[in-house]
Amino acid sequence: MKVGVLGAGTMGHGIAQVTAMAGHDVALRDIEAEFVEDGIESIKANLQGGVERDKVTEEEKAAALDRISGTTDLETAVGDADLVVEAVPEEMDIKRATLADVEELVSPETVIASNTSSLSLTEIASALSDPTRAVGLHFFNPVHIMKLVEVVVPEQADDGTVEFASEFVEDIGKVAVEVRDSPGFASSRLGVALGVEAIRMLQEGVASPRDIDAAMELGYNHPMGPIELGDVVGLDVRLDILEHLREELGERFRPPQILRQKVRAGKLGKKTGEGFYVWEDGEVVGVSGGDDE
Repeated sequence: MKVGVLGAGTMGHGIAQVTAMAGHDVALRDIEAEFVEDGIESIKANLQGGVERDKVTEEEKAAALDRISGTTDLETAVGDADLVVEAVPEEMDIKRATLADVEELVSPETVIASNTSSLSLTEIASALSDPTRAVGLHFFNPVHIMKLVEVVVPEQADDGTVEFASEFVEDIGKVAVEVRDSPGFASSRLGVALGVEAIRMLQEGVASPRDIDAAMELGYNHPMGPIELGDVVGLDVRLDILEHLREELGERFRPPQILRQKVRAGKLGKKTGEGFYVWEDGEVVGVSGGDDE
């Protein structure tokens, strides 16, 4: 297939990578050439890391890169696509406008997917003249490692769209779980609930970030603790999701004040070099505001 991926950031370039590795031609599009170049460089780095760990061969790396093209032009990215996946910023107006623009450029058979982690797919899909072609494909970070993809079914989607989306997920080597469109879907709602409680515990002085994370990593076999995961996802993203879930589901999702303070200070986690932890070269090197323990 030909797949257009819109947004070359953390999620977008990951989606482009796994799609190309599965044998599909991918056009990766962002609004600035610099963003596209950064996305492709991240893909190269991920693939090289796979080579060094004997997970990817040099031939597989080269073939995947050959299948990926970068562009800032929307029509070039989606004009002949069988599937379009948007991974633009997590704002309803931006996502709705993006889908409406895409619909004007693609064929009537093209499936249009959103990678939103929490926004209403039903509302996003309603921006389309034909909302039956819209579906959610909620990938997880890092995309090239995480196996799960939520196939989120908006009210308007038809069975053919959902089946197409599920088959695509399986084709790229992921596991699809189908969920109906509801606030936070399944994974975000549960994951954010754990994350916000961990932040509340930190705010109340129950334990240090490292000890809270170790409790979940060693006690529940989580690959990464909830405080570190929040830093990796982005504390601004965490805050936006919590605000949305609070509006939809109630006060149990009220963001802790310590999270608001981090975001106001621009300490957003791994991507800014500091959140609840201090980061260097993609690794935790200390705890924010105190000595590493």
